[in-house]
Amino acid sequence: MTVVGPDPRDVPPVLSREDAAALAALHGLQPVGQRPRFWRYVADVWRHRHLMWAMAKGEFTSEHRDNYLGFVWAVINPLLLGLAYFLIFGLLLGTARGIDNFITFLTAGLFTYALFSLALTSGSKSLMSKMSLIRSMQFPRVLPPLVAVLSAFVSQLPAFGVLLLIALWDQDWQVTWSWLLYPVALFIVLVMGLGIAMLTARLVHAIRDLANLMPLVVRLLRYVSGVFFSIELQIERLQAPELVALALQYQPAAVSLTLVRETIWNPAAPDLLTWAIGGGWALLFFVVGFVFFWRGEGSYGRA
Repeated sequence: MTVVGPDPRDVPPVLSREDAAALAALHGLQPVGQRPRFWRYVADVWRHRHLMWAMAKGEFTSEHRDNYLGFVWAVINPLLLGLAYFLIFGLLLGTARGIDNFITFLTAGLFTYALFSLALTSGSKSLMSKMSLIRSMQFPRVLPPLVAVLSAFVSQLPAFGVLLLIALWDQDWQVTWSWLLYPVALFIVLVMGLGIAMLTARLVHAIRDLANLMPLVVRLLRYVSGVFFSIELQIERLQAPELVALALQYQPAAVSLTLVRETIWNPAAPDLLTWAIGGGWALLFFVVGFVFFWRGEGSYGRA
C-alpha cells in the first residue's frame, strides 16, 4: 500500500495560543479588524500625517483636473456664489437692511459655511466612499474623514483669500488688528469640522440611512445660522425668547460664522465669549469625535 502525504510523526507541534501571540508580537504582526490601544492609535495616525496631507491635496487636484480652467474655478465659484446670494438675499429679499458692509458680512458667512457644510456632507460619506480601500489596505480608518475635511479646507483656501480682497475693497481698504486673528478663526472652524466629520462618518457607517438626512441638516443649518441675515437683528425683530436666542447665536455653525466675521468685518470686534464658546465647540467635537471613531475602529469595512 502506497502512503500519500507527510508522515504525521514529522509534523511540528502546534503552537499554543499564548506562544502564537508572542511569536506574532515578536515580528510586529497583529490581528486584522481589532481596535488598537488608544495612544498607539494616536501615534499611528500621526505617523500617517504626510500621507493624509498628500491624499487631501490629491483629492483637490483630481476635482479640478478635467476642467479647462482648472484651479481657477476655485476662485470663480465663490465669486459667482457670493454674487448670486447678494442679488437674491441682499437686493431682492432685503436682508441687507441694517447691516453695514453687507458684502463682507455675506461673503464671510457664505464661504465659512461652505467649509462647515462640506465637513458634514463629505465627512459623513467618507468611510462609505473609501470602502474598497479600507477592505484592501491596512491603515487607521480615521484617515478618510480627516482627509475629506482637509481636502475641503484646501479647496476653500482660494475662497478665503478672495474673501480678504472683498473685505478690503468693501471696507475702503481699512485693516484693524483683529485681521491677525483671521487664520486662527479658520483653524478653529477646521478643527470643529474634523470632529464633526469623525462623528458623522461612524454614524453613517453604522446606519446608512443617515446619509440621506445630511443634505437636509445642511440646508436647515444654513437657514438658522445667519449666513445671509443677522441673527441678532432677527431675534430683536421677532422678540424671540432668551433661550431660543442663545441657542441660535451659539450653536456651532453660527459661532463659526461669527468668529470669522469678528476678525475682518469692521462693525464687529472679537468677543471673548464667542471665542471661548467657539474654541470649546472645536475641542469638544474633536476629542469626542476622535474617541467615538476609535472605539469603532475594528468594525469598519466589515458590513
